[in-house]
Formats: sequence, C-alpha cells, structure tokens
Amino acid sequence: MDTNTENLEDYNLMTIPQVLARNAAQFGEARAAVREKAYGIWRRYSWSDYYRYVQKTAGGFAALNLGRGQVVCLIVENHAEWLFCEIAAHSLGASTLNLFTSSVADELCASILRANCSIVVAQDQEQVDKLLEIKDKLKQISKVVYIDPTGMSSYESNPWLIGYAQLLEEGEQFLVKNESFFEKEIKKGSPEDVAVMIQTSGTTGIPKLAMLSHRNFMQMAAQWIISENIKPEDNWLSISPPAWIVDQMWGVGVALLGAMTMNFPETPETVKEDFRDIGPSMLITASRFWEDLASEIRVRISDSGWIKKKLFFWGDRIGKIIVNKETRKQKISLSLNILHKIMKILLYRPLLDRIGCSKFQSAFTGGHPISPDVILFFRAIGLNLKQCYGLTEAGGIFQVQPNNEVKLETVGKPLPFTEVKIAEDQEVLVKSPANFSGYYNDYKATQDAFENAWLKTGDAGYIDDEGHLLIIGRKEDIIRNKSGDAFSPDFIETRLKFSPYIKEAVIFGEGRPFITAMINIDMGNVGNWAEERMIPYTTYMDLSRQKAVEELILKEVQKVNDQLPDVMKLKKIVLLYKLLDADEEELTRTGKVRRRFVYGLYIKIIEAMYSDEKNVCVVGKVKYRDGRIGEIETTVNIINVP
Repeated sequence: MDTNTENLEDYNLMTIPQVLARNAAQFGEARAAVREKAYGIWRRYSWSDYYRYVQKTAGGFAALNLGRGQVVCLIVENHAEWLFCEIAAHSLGASTLNLFTSSVADELCASILRANCSIVVAQDQEQVDKLLEIKDKLKQISKVVYIDPTGMSSYESNPWLIGYAQLLEEGEQFLVKNESFFEKEIKKGSPEDVAVMIQTSGTTGIPKLAMLSHRNFMQMAAQWIISENIKPEDNWLSISPPAWIVDQMWGVGVALLGAMTMNFPETPETVKEDFRDIGPSMLITASRFWEDLASEIRVRISDSGWIKKKLFFWGDRIGKIIVNKETRKQKISLSLNILHKIMKILLYRPLLDRIGCSKFQSAFTGGHPISPDVILFFRAIGLNLKQCYGLTEAGGIFQVQPNNEVKLETVGKPLPFTEVKIAEDQEVLVKSPANFSGYYNDYKATQDAFENAWLKTGDAGYIDDEGHLLIIGRKEDIIRNKSGDAFSPDFIETRLKFSPYIKEAVIFGEGRPFITAMINIDMGNVGNWAEERMIPYTTYMDLSRQKAVEELILKEVQKVNDQLPDVMKLKKIVLLYKLLDADEEELTRTGKVRRRFVYGLYIKIIEAMYSDEKNVCVVGKVKYRDGRIGEIETTVNIINVP
C-alpha cells in the first residue's frame, strides 16, 4: 500500500473500519496483520482473518442490540481480541472506552457509569469478579463479554455473562440471517463520529473522558507515517495498556493506516524474548520501560568481570562522545568513527541482541518526562531511542525528535500538519487536525481546553532557535522556593530516577528555603545489591531502613546534585517506608504522581524535613487488594545531603 502524501487525503475521509476493509481487500491472505504469542507459539492473522473476526464480533454485538451512539467498555490486555472487539464496535457506529485492568472495582464503576456504557468486554475471571462485585450499580449494562474462559466454567449459568467464543458463534448466525448487514453498517460511518473515549490521567482531579473521532485517528496516523516513513513491511510490538492513548494511537491508527504487522507478546515477562522472535522495527512505550531496561543493563554490567566492565566503560565513553558531537552537529574524526564501529561489533550489537533490540529501526519514549541521561545511554550503545511528546486531547503524540536532529534535552519538532507555539505564560499550545472532539458531557471543560482553536497542553516550555521544543514541566507544577526562584520538580525527579536504585521520587520546595525529596527505592535492584553484600532484610520497609541502603541512595542523590544548579540541589531526603501505589490513589494508572494528594498524605514527613529533627514517627495506611485498610507504624530517618 502506498502511503505517500498523494493518497492520504482518501484516508482523511474514511473511518477506522473502512480502512480495515480496504486493507483486507488489498492484502487478503498475503500479509500478516496481527501476530499473537500463546504457549510459546506465534499465531498469525492475515488481513482477511482480521476483517472476518471483526465482522463476526460485530455480528455478535448486533445480536446483543448494540447500535449507533452507544458505548462499549473494554477492560482488556494486549491481545488480538482487543482490536477485534474495538473495531467491531466502531463498525456498528458505537464508541469504545478502554479502562486499565489494574483498576479496582469502584474505579471501574465510576468510569462505566460516567460513559453510560451498555456492554463491557472483560479480559478474564479477575475482571469479571470486579464487575460482579458492582453489578447492582451497573443497571445499564446488558451483557459482559469475557475473553479468557479459564476458570469461568462455574459462571456459565449467569445470564449476564457471555464468553467471546459464544459471541462469535452468535455473530455468525446473525450475519447469515442478515445478509450484507456488516458491509452496510460500515458504509454508514462518518469520519466525524466519535471512535474512542480515553480517560485522562486525573493527576489534578476527577479524570475526564476525551473523545477522539475517526478523523482524529486517521490524521495522527498519517502524520506518523509521513514522519517516520512507515511501510507495510514494518512491524511493531504492542506492550503498553490499550487504555493508554499511545497504544490506541498506534494499534487502532498507525498500524491500520500504515498496514503494519502488529505483534502481541505472550506476557510482560517474555517481552525481550519476543523481541528476538519477531525483530520489531519499531517500539513506542512509556519512559518507565526504558528507565528500567537501562537500570537492568547497568546492574548486569556492574556485576560482570573486570575486563567486560572496562570494555563497556570504554565503549560507553566513545558512544557518548559520538552522540554529543552529532547533537551539536560537530565533525567526527576518522579515528573516532573507526573506534565506534569496532565497539559496535564487539560490544553494542551483542548487547542489543541479548536484550532483543538489535533490529530496531526506531524506538520512542513518551507519557512522562525521561532523563536525557537515559536517551544518551541508549543512543550511545546504538539504539535509536527518541523522545516524544503529546497528550490524549491532541490525539496522542504530536512531537518527536527527528532522526538526524536528536537533542537530548528536547522533545523534538512537530509532526507534519501540526503547529506548536508558546503562549505568553509559557504554556505550550498545539493546533492539529488530530486534536480531540471534546470532553464527553462537559462543554465547559471543552471550551476551556482551547484558546482561539489552539489546544492548551497545560505544560510549560520554550522553543529553541532550531525549532525544538523543551518541556519545563506542568505549568501548574512550576514552583518557587522561598527566595522566589522557579524550578520544575519533574526536571529533578527524572534525573533521580535514572539511578537503577531509585524507582520513584517526589520533590518538594514550594515556598521553602531549600529542596527536599521523598524517595522510593527499587526493590529488585536494591534487594540484589543488599544480598550480594550479605545485608539481611525481610520486607520493603525493612530494606529501606538499612543504613547501608541509606548510604547507597545518598551517593546516587549526590551524583544528581553535582549536575544541578545550586537552586535545584537537594538538601534533605527520606526513604519512604512503602511504594507509592495507584490503588491508594498516590499514582495515576499511568504511573504519574498525584502530587497534591501525596503532599497532603505525607505532610508530617515533609514538615520534618524542614525542621531540625533527625527522624519522624509515622503511622501510615495501606490499602490491600481486597479493599481492607491496614496500618504501618515506623520511624523514617531524615537524611542530610552534604
């Protein structure tokens, strides 16, 4: 399929199911549309298969009386059934709302009611159990479709539930009785119809439902295809939750319009093994994935032999010199190029192959700010990692670092057909045909989201002389210390989290004489470090209170301090006795810190850091998966940073 600018206009006039129908007619059985791994074996779906499964699923939904203007809720994981169900709903003129499988029952209930969903598609028994818990509140839900039948035999008599396999059977029967029904329904669709509703992160309050039309999806997809020269022979791996705009943007948009092969790993634990199986040409996922992968590599290197450690140190230095020179558009000497090529053969390629990333054409990170050190680290070892920037309301990611213009501190330049400018108050504004249709049932919030047709991102930033955008942080999160100096907590937090031993960091300092931080240690990496040194511990809290661990984290903080201007240097830190948790509302489901909530929850610890106290006694609440509330009583040490 030719995806050049000459025929993208056609797609601008098409809905998502109409694009699928065109792909099926053009590629049929010849090309793989979707591949899914189960029990160690890859299953292939051609474009004809893809179309048939969507067709049968749509027939099943129609048999359940799903129609135009209704909403289907999906609580699913990264599997082919997600796409079949989503696009089947779109084929009938319905919209879809994807929710995180990690959501607790009350969260699911609030979102389903807010969107007025009529059908729910649930991944497995775990999700079904949550829905059964709140069934009395979900009066408008006519049916719950479960995909995975494991453990569901005892539920078969419940008329509220139907297995996906049975839905397909009923769909086939419906289509036999209603000839050409599916094709006629697809033709009725309009590009302006709402395709997907995405729940915003809710970092500052109750999440809103952002509505994205079919045209929004096609526009964003076209921008990516042009920018990255995406071709049908390219393929990518879906590893981020379908409830996140990024996998929606690529899975329902880019992969479909670009006719790419979409791959689903067996489990999150087999991702790197699956990389090696399929050799994806592209990957886009959250910054946490790359931060964790960088930490894993660095820990492995630190545990290796002296020779390998020295070789990596040498190669890392050469790679970083090359990257920095490329960034500054400086000439690279012949001798340095030769050394770099030798390092690629001896070090980089074997390393990338070991982690399953050797065939990447491009890799992208987005969702949350990432330390430039992480970008530098991967680019130094030969992985073309580029930072992106966007938001749900903009249809996904609209800003990306161009291949030959990667500046480590910036998020690059706008995609084609997109304009970005900076408002007088430093807010980043974007104008794009991919910008959302508005918030569901919230006219005022929709009006407030725009300023003369420009979408307000809520982020502060500036554009450099070469047109690259640098994000300072959330406009509302830019804070000033007691002296009036402004700084971004995000800026410091992302640098702290580059350490393999720091999982999360929350910065404080508004109206205060200096900056402090509350830190979550990385249980896995710190635990391995402690075990190697015969340091005994039992729980996360026990590990975080070890004197040796405090000294370890202090050294990591000092490394970051050395790179920060005086106004941003940390003076005191604490190691929190528990991990921040989305179930306890400390984090959003996408892993962002709910800063105001955390501030209020841990105010006693924060105040102690701005006193002369050496430690503080706290009684913390912990919410367990079954809903029970427990208490933790402990002493938290205040650590001074020299």
